[in-house]
This record gives sequence, structure tokens and C-alpha cells, in this order.
Amino acid sequence: MQPKYKRILLKLSGESLAGAQTHGIDFDTVLKICQPIKECAEMGVEIGIVVGGGNFWRGRSSGKMDRTRADHMGMLATTINALGVADALEQLGVSVRVQTAISMQQIAEPYIRNRAVRHLEKGRVVVFGCGTGNPFFSTDTAAALRAAEIDADIIMKATMVDGVYDSDPKKNANAVKFDTLSFMDVLNKNLQVMDSTAATLCKDNNIPILVFSINEPENIKKVVCGEPIGTIVKEES
Repeated sequence: MQPKYKRILLKLSGESLAGAQTHGIDFDTVLKICQPIKECAEMGVEIGIVVGGGNFWRGRSSGKMDRTRADHMGMLATTINALGVADALEQLGVSVRVQTAISMQQIAEPYIRNRAVRHLEKGRVVVFGCGTGNPFFSTDTAAALRAAEIDADIIMKATMVDGVYDSDPKKNANAVKFDTLSFMDVLNKNLQVMDSTAATLCKDNNIPILVFSINEPENIKKVVCGEPIGTIVKEES
């Protein structure tokens, strides 16, 4: 297998790290996810990873709490996940760095774009925590921003479903899966690929998004090598 992409931004949801327990981190699950990441790195693919924090905290569902403070708590949750992913990669023998958008230098590097790119060029996986470092922006938007900053070829969004559908496949047995979509399709039809801010940022910077299932972690290697899995969102040709 040969990689189709030189530099990717992999978006991992917090839920994907929780495994069957649905909350917290299931380290065996994290190791299974990190194994194909290791194999991609060994093929020479440069990998940046943005992690969500929904397995610990969801700021938008925090009720009466101040939104800014709730989002800051969510950023700390992503840092826990970033450290967990980094530890799993290191146990598998992968050189890795964690960078956070909020300074916490005792446990991670501060996010510096040029330093991140240099790590990638040296074959290190870079895990980005704390989202964008700002409230009111999702980790999907952080993935789009980091992908643009590091000049990633594509965003690979690992989800709990195998692509993008016209309705929720868990609720509608007749939901139709898309193989290819344009950014305007996503925005006009309000499809749940990424939030509108992230989708617009990808559209403006011509960064394709590939949505696929993480339920089979080996899919990471398959999509990196160009196998037709999931749904790809790209600019209309």
C-alpha cells in the first residue's frame, strides 16, 4: 500500500477514545486507533491530530454555566485526550509532540505553527490540544484552522458512522449515504459533516474533508492510501 497523501490532519472525536464505556478514556481502544497511525507514519505520511473532548465534557450542554468558562473546561478535556493519544503513540514507538493552544508548558509545548511544521518534517506526529484556544469555536473548526496553517493535503474526520448521510442513519433505515459532496451541498443542506464555521474555512482554503468510520481503526490506513471509504467533501470541479 502506498500513501495518497503526504501530510494529513486527522480529527479524532473524544467519543472515539472512550470505546464501549462511552465516557473517559479506554486505553486499549486508544492503542488500537494509534496502531494504524503508526503504520502511516512509517510510510512517510506527516500527521497532525486534533482531538475533541466530548468523552469528558460538552460545554454546549452545560446548562446555565457561562459559555466561555464551559468552553475553557472543554479545552482542558481535549488536553487530557491529547496526552492519552501521545502516550499510546509513544508506547508504540512513534515520535510525538503535544502542542496546546493555551499555554501549559509543564505538560505540553505551546502551539507555534513553524515549530509544528518542523516536527512534521522530521517525521514526528503532532497532537494539537485546546482547540483554537478560544471559546465559541469547536474542535472541528480547530481542525480546519490547523489544517490550513500546516498546509495539510486533507482533513480526515474519524467518526462513529461510515460517512455522511442525508439523515441520521441510526434513526432512519432509509437514509442515503453520499460518496462525494461539495462544500455548498454541506452548507446549503445543513449536513452534519462539520459545523458551518469549519466547513466555510475548508471551502475558502480548498481543503477537502474525508469522513469515515473509526469503528474499524484500520480504516485510517486505508483512507490514507486512497481506498474509497466514507464520504469526501471537496470543492466543485
